[in-house]
Amino acid sequence: MLHVTQTRSAIGALPKQRGTLRALGLGRIGKTNALPDRPEIRGMIAKVPHLVRVQESPDQQESPDQDDRPDDQTEQ
Repeated sequence: MLHVTQTRSAIGALPKQRGTLRALGLGRIGKTNALPDRPEIRGMIAKVPHLVRVQESPDQQESPDQDDRPDDQTEQ
């Protein structure tokens, strides 16, 4: 999971860069969005590195498999 924070204004940025910020879920300085660590997201971040700060969070456990549910919640 990546935590992307906008650190600089998009006022002087190119229109494509402003669109990339919007696609990342950002829009104002200080706003943070948690995004999956995928190549598409990494590519968008690479287009606006001067406007954002990226922090990688440790991989959290995925949603539990259906076999891991307690017995009282299993379907019968």
